[in-house]
Amino acid sequence: MNRRTAREKAMQILFQHDFNDIDLEEAIEEFLEPEEHDEYLIQLIHGVKEHIQEIDAMINEYLVNWTIERIASVEKTVLRIATYEFNYLDDIPTSVSINEAIELAKKFGDEKSGKFVNGVLSKIQKK
Repeated sequence: MNRRTAREKAMQILFQHDFNDIDLEEAIEEFLEPEEHDEYLIQLIHGVKEHIQEIDAMINEYLVNWTIERIASVEKTVLRIATYEFNYLDDIPTSVSINEAIELAKKFGDEKSGKFVNGVLSKIQKK
């Protein structure tokens, strides 16, 4: 599985976990076939979950007139994945994380999602 696909599947699983408040392992098992258990995908899912408080605090710091609780689940999940990549994975250029996040936001969000995600991540990246 390539990283783009892993990010997309991680986004869908973390979205389900957050939006429907289901157990993370249950979401993984419901969404993935056994052959889809990719190391990078599992690292993203568990990494975001493990560091969610720190990630949300970082995102919240760069929101203008918003709080993390008010952000739609799609955008929040995409921001969490990219912020995790920025801060906890050394082998991914920040520009790649931002571009991938924008594409995810465009695919799963509304017409303004990509711009919103880009704006927040650009501020976080400058930190």
